[in-house]
Amino acid sequence: MSETLTKTLVDCSTGQTTIVALTDEEIAQHEVDMIASVEARAARETAYEALAALKESAKTKLIAGQPLTAEEAATIVI
Repeated sequence: MSETLTKTLVDCSTGQTTIVALTDEEIAQHEVDMIASVEARAARETAYEALAALKESAKTKLIAGQPLTAEEAATIVI
């Protein structure tokens, strides 16, 4: 099943709404944007997980009385 991508154009002076199919260039840009969005989300999730692991490591070391790395110490907010 092939779905045609469309956009809605609104003429604010007349209130007329028109739905038109996207051009090949707009579809290609949409695909590029979607890929970039997925990659950006994955990067954010990876960074979040890394920070969570670093905080957990810092917490464990503090409880055990072990010295923290500079990176772990930077995660502590007082």
